[in-house]
Amino acid sequence: AWALANRNGYASCHGGQKEYTLEDGSKFVAAVFGLSGSGKSTLTHAKHDNKYPSIKVLHDDAFIINAETCSSVALEPTYFDKTADYPTACEDNKYLLTAQNCSATLDEDGKVVLVTEDIRNGNGRAIKSKLWSPNRVDKIDAPVNAIFWIMKDPTIPPVVKLKGASLASVMGATLATKRSTAERLAAGVDPNALVVEPYANPFRTYPLVNDYEKFKSLVESKNVDCYIINTGEFMGKKVQPKDTLGVLEAIVEKKADFKPWGPFSDIEIFEWEGFVPDLSDKTYIEQLKARMQDRLNYVTNLDEAEGGFNKLPEDAAAAIKKVVDEANTL
Repeated sequence: AWALANRNGYASCHGGQKEYTLEDGSKFVAAVFGLSGSGKSTLTHAKHDNKYPSIKVLHDDAFIINAETCSSVALEPTYFDKTADYPTACEDNKYLLTAQNCSATLDEDGKVVLVTEDIRNGNGRAIKSKLWSPNRVDKIDAPVNAIFWIMKDPTIPPVVKLKGASLASVMGATLATKRSTAERLAAGVDPNALVVEPYANPFRTYPLVNDYEKFKSLVESKNVDCYIINTGEFMGKKVQPKDTLGVLEAIVEKKADFKPWGPFSDIEIFEWEGFVPDLSDKTYIEQLKARMQDRLNYVTNLDEAEGGFNKLPEDAAAAIKKVVDEANTL
């Protein structure tokens, strides 16, 4: 479905999208992109204590954006969820239609019940009815306002804003997370090196440049704003859901005060209490340089990997190199 969309003028999106209606009647459409466990579903379905007149959810995992109108369409009529998030007695389980990789047991009444937690098997999954979210829609006509790349990069504060279409898109192409502690690494492998999954979409079957150009065009031609939000740890301090939701609400309500970040000409920061980067901290600066270099290395290596199938245009590497060069002035 994503490949069909790509061939027909749509940006393929492995993420979530929602439409906020604000007090003045205006709309704000936010699209969030992240790997499994990054928090994209949490952000997509967050009700924000019902502070907004209306929130519509398009989907939390699969949708497409029309490259011309910037309207969006959901690709799946249901949800494909991890069952471990829902204990056996959870009320939400009445919306499960099918389950995979789960075990079953007998309850105290002798009835067969699903064991949703990953006790016997790992990565239990279920198809869940769209009726689980009463504010669910299949299409959002309002144009997307902002794209959020969700990363777990410990050198990125809770939120930064990306200026320039090339940098905005290439940061999505190098969407990154930290390695799992469960991984056994070969000798000499940097445990802090980032793991990259372009646009958080491991299901792509076409050249990466197609996604790069579409997201670049959304920023360049359709004035879509682009941000990175870190839902992991920032230099050892966990970014909590309340922090991420607070950042998102400030952006939606146009209350976020972004300002230039250090020497970076194309990155702005919204300073969030408790997570303000110390650009005089040598340890932090070295980590920040290394992680940006990871991204540059990834992009340049695409020139030869798989016969250049996913090679990106020169402006992609140039945008990242500019950030690396600016970081090296610190």
